[in-house]
Amino acid sequence: MKNFITTSEWAKDELQDLLDYASFLKKEKFHKTLENKSVALLFFNPSMRTRTSFEVGINELGGYAVILHPGKDAWPIEFKPNSIMDGDNEEHIIEVAKVLSDYCDLIAVRAFPKFQNVDEDISDIILRSFAEHSSVPVVNMESITHPCQELAHILTMQEKLGDLSNKNYLLTWTYHPKPLNTAVANSSLLVASKFGMNIKLLCPNKDYILHESFISEAQSNCKKNKKSFSIHYDIKEAYEGADIVYAKSWGSLNYYGSVEDEKLIRDKYKHFIVDQEKMDHTNKALFSHCLPLRRNIKATDEVMDSNYCVAIQEAQNRKHIASIFIELIALYMLGVL
Repeated sequence: MKNFITTSEWAKDELQDLLDYASFLKKEKFHKTLENKSVALLFFNPSMRTRTSFEVGINELGGYAVILHPGKDAWPIEFKPNSIMDGDNEEHIIEVAKVLSDYCDLIAVRAFPKFQNVDEDISDIILRSFAEHSSVPVVNMESITHPCQELAHILTMQEKLGDLSNKNYLLTWTYHPKPLNTAVANSSLLVASKFGMNIKLLCPNKDYILHESFISEAQSNCKKNKKSFSIHYDIKEAYEGADIVYAKSWGSLNYYGSVEDEKLIRDKYKHFIVDQEKMDHTNKALFSHCLPLRRNIKATDEVMDSNYCVAIQEAQNRKHIASIFIELIALYMLGVL
């Protein structure tokens, strides 16, 4: 069983197999494939849906979740190689990963970017370090990408629309008072392009275009699938003809780490809120968001309470996606896979 750090490392057919299995798990009672097995869940950042979905999934499979918050109820961890550890970090990832691998059968990690150095954040050092030094599978619960959210998103869209190839997909920036992680936005481009959709990315201006590594991969996927990829700044033009509208706020890479300076820019774009007027330009599109969402800031009550909003269904599917990896890894350990 390989690690699940990013969907970039998985073929579309492999991801579809996971989605099909998630659909099966929604209908069938779970087997106790994790009985007498433990899963370490490490949270470097707050979580509600991710933590709950993984804990519930582990419990339903008969396993035990060990919840750790490094730097709070567990020692702070050093990730840089060859470090002279004369600061606040008490343990190095080499020892942490090896010990947790002995204690537990799976390690899942949630670690947001620090918003100080974009190149360091893109390198995904925390997840990559766990994967390098662990002898058990490692699952990404969100870092610079959010692969579990990606699959929950695609599963929801397939349940509603069936085959997604040739659908018109709009990822739109929306306002939030603070610059947020780009993980869900990065992931949505990767998975939507991999599953054969025409992609539109709507940004306030060029400062909010996502990192080139994710843009180029999405463009490459679209080219391979003979689909279109375009970046827009005009709201009406971007919404026109969309079958799916996915909203997310993120910070500008050009103001990375400069929160106050960036706020002066982002506050000019509160009108990017998703409302009914914008949705009327679509092809009766579905709307979703990864949650949490600030109502009447990111999207209006009218949109969130509409019958085309599937954000709750997507959140519900998070549990089934989490259970996929937990059960598949359990089967792997039992020698079934």
